[in-house]
Amino acid sequence: MRYSPAAFDPCASIGKAGAMKRVASAMNGKAATNRSGMETTRIAGFPVVTAGRQALTDRMAADCKRGPDGAGRGSVLVFDINGHGISMAGTNRAYRDALHQADMIHADGGVWVAMSRLTGTPIEERSATTDMMTDFAARCERDGLSFYILGGTEEVNQAFCAFLKREYPRLRIAGSRNGYFKAEQDAEVIEQIAAAKADVIWVGMGKPREQQFSIALRRRLDHGWIVTCGGCYNYFVGEYTRAPQWMQSANLEWLHRMATEPRKFAWRYITTNPHSLALGLWDVLKLKASRSTKAR
Repeated sequence: MRYSPAAFDPCASIGKAGAMKRVASAMNGKAATNRSGMETTRIAGFPVVTAGRQALTDRMAADCKRGPDGAGRGSVLVFDINGHGISMAGTNRAYRDALHQADMIHADGGVWVAMSRLTGTPIEERSATTDMMTDFAARCERDGLSFYILGGTEEVNQAFCAFLKREYPRLRIAGSRNGYFKAEQDAEVIEQIAAAKADVIWVGMGKPREQQFSIALRRRLDHGWIVTCGGCYNYFVGEYTRAPQWMQSANLEWLHRMATEPRKFAWRYITTNPHSLALGLWDVLKLKASRSTKAR
């Protein structure tokens, strides 16, 4: 993969004034915040929340329970960042610009938590999307909030909904739909989701499709959280298996995925892991150099 200089421009999207201010704060050594007012650190040029899973769950519940307030805040757009995504952002301008439109980006990868310590504003813990799903499900069940499940094949989608109903019987599933539809159908699907009035909409269609769709969806919704989740449904229905806890703790979950499904994941991790690490470390060096220059 070729290095793309634009990958390190955190303001590559035209008109991202908020992103410019947040990155300027980070480069000055100050704690930055995202559009939702949560503290962020800078990872590979992107503002990533430092909050842990509990704080994210609390914020989700508070935002969703507030509901539409007429203040124009609308829905909250939540993307993840991992090695695959960082590598893609280094070579795909459209995906990079899409990430900058998120209200919140969380670290779905322990290596980025470790790297955040080099920035001076560490991330509290890894917030794997699969873990956030169960955190949110338990909280939404308790607080009377609802889910919408978008993505996966019809079989996987329905199996995941069945899993949720079994494990969280009081959680309301406002609606569901598989993720196999053409871009020409986006408007129709968006209207279906809007009509369901769910509090948390999970969008699992893979990068960069799910980010592009979620941005369009946010324009239509007036409340709730839109959270992208890739192929997470597959873990809950037995299509994929999660790594043992010790591998998760050692930041080796990618190795487990590569070993158990080499045809699907081997080439991805062989190519994107070193590329994303190079992007992240280079950005840390740029950040430190900028701070050193300003301190003189």
